[in-house]
Parts: sequence; C-alpha cells; structure tokens
Amino acid sequence: MSPTVRGARVLVTGATRGMGRLFAERAAAEGAAVLVLWGRDVDALQEVAAALARPGLRVRTDAVDLDDVAALDAAAHAVLADLGAVDVLVNNAGVITSSGYFWQQDPAEAAHTLRVNTLAPMRLAAHFLPAMIADAARPKRVLNVASAAGIVPNPRMSVYAASKAALLSWSDTLRLELEQAGHTHVRVTTFSPSYVSTGMFEGVRSVLLTPMLRPERAVDQAWRALLAGRAHVISPPTVHVARAARGLLPSRAWDRLAKAFGVHRSMEGFTGRPS
Repeated sequence: MSPTVRGARVLVTGATRGMGRLFAERAAAEGAAVLVLWGRDVDALQEVAAALARPGLRVRTDAVDLDDVAALDAAAHAVLADLGAVDVLVNNAGVITSSGYFWQQDPAEAAHTLRVNTLAPMRLAAHFLPAMIADAARPKRVLNVASAAGIVPNPRMSVYAASKAALLSWSDTLRLELEQAGHTHVRVTTFSPSYVSTGMFEGVRSVLLTPMLRPERAVDQAWRALLAGRAHVISPPTVHVARAARGLLPSRAWDRLAKAFGVHRSMEGFTGRPS
C-alpha cells in the first residue's frame, strides 16, 4: 500500500497557526478528501478552513480545548460518528506556560501542560486507534509532535520537557505495540525538533551549532517521515550528537558540555506566547 494522503481523512490538532496550520495546508495540497481541524479559536478555525477550501476537499472544524476532557471526548465521538475513522492523526497541539524554575511555576500550570502535551494525545489515540486498526483498506498514520526538550534536559522548561519526554516514550512504545499485535497498516511516527520559529519560543537564545528551525522545514521533515512510517525523527542533526554524547558521557561532563554550547541558558530570554 502506497503511503499517501490522497483521498484520506486527516485530523490535525492545533491547526490554526504555526506547524499545525502548515500540516493542514500540506494535507490539503496533497489531496486529502476530509480535513478535520481542531483548535480553540472559532474565528481562526473558520479563517483556515476558508483558506484551504478547494474542490474535492471537505473541511470540518471543531473548537476544542484539549485540557477539557469532556469536550475532547465529545469532539472525538462526533468525528467518529461523522467519518467512521480517520486515516491520519496529527497530534501537533502543545503548550509551554512558564520559563521559570520548577519551584516558581504554578502547579495548576504544570498540570495544564501535562494534560495538553501528553494526556490529550494519548486520549485522542485511544478514541481513534480502534477504528484505524479495524479499517485496513488503506495505510493509517499517527504523528506525535514531541520535542528535543524530551531528550536533552534544559533548565527553565522542566515541566514542558517532562511532558514531551513522556509523549516520546509513549509514542514509540505504541509503535512497537502495534507492530507486535500485527497491525502493520497503522504506523506511529514521533517528531522531536529543537526550537521551531513559530512564536511559541520567541526570545530564546540560540544554541551553538543548533539553528532555530523554520516551521516549513520542520513540517516537511515530519510529514515525509509520517508518510514513510518512520519511527522517530530528530532535528536538527546536532540533537542526535547531543543525544549520543549524553548517553556516553558522565552526567557532570555532559552538563559542562551542554553549558558550553549554550543549552542551559537558552530559555533565559523566553517571551513566547503561552499557548
């Protein structure tokens, strides 16, 4: 079965801006039959839907706060009742609410981050995977947008990093479970980028040899990996080097290296949007 989205039913969370909008544009451009856009802003959803309108494409919009379990469940049930199943699920939405040290962060904000970044993708997958597994007529794909922060520890983003580390571990284990159970038409891809210039991390300091990723480039990498059914994509390549070095070096030696490259100071100028 050729990995393609032509004629597919595609759901994208966080679809009103940044990478989410670009994922939606990519799906529309490549011939998706149904595009389901989730976000919190009704007007923004309508604007994106109007911009993507074209013959042969049906666009459905759902205003959903991923921190509201009841709303998430209701929206998922409505999509399933409408479409029967989705062929591509893009868990893109994410938040970061603080650049302070952990003990300075409001516990309610920490819980919010975990619910949106980790628990919501899990809950969405729980809703949609049974139908995806049952419908083997065409390939199914799940893309979970994690972060390099889940791989390389970085001060002033402990809760965000924890939420993405948990997402990464769950996502890759889910991939293995599907393979072990024989559901090979459903593939899970985890995307772990460094800072992406969408505004979410506005004000962060550059890290030596690790440029801020353009959202178009990040989405292109993730999308190609999604279609190919690749397990895990890390970008840019220097994050691979950091991952290997952290595994090989004693903790204190790695700390000194990360500090020298500017990793540990990168969040000090953070002024980006909170969600």
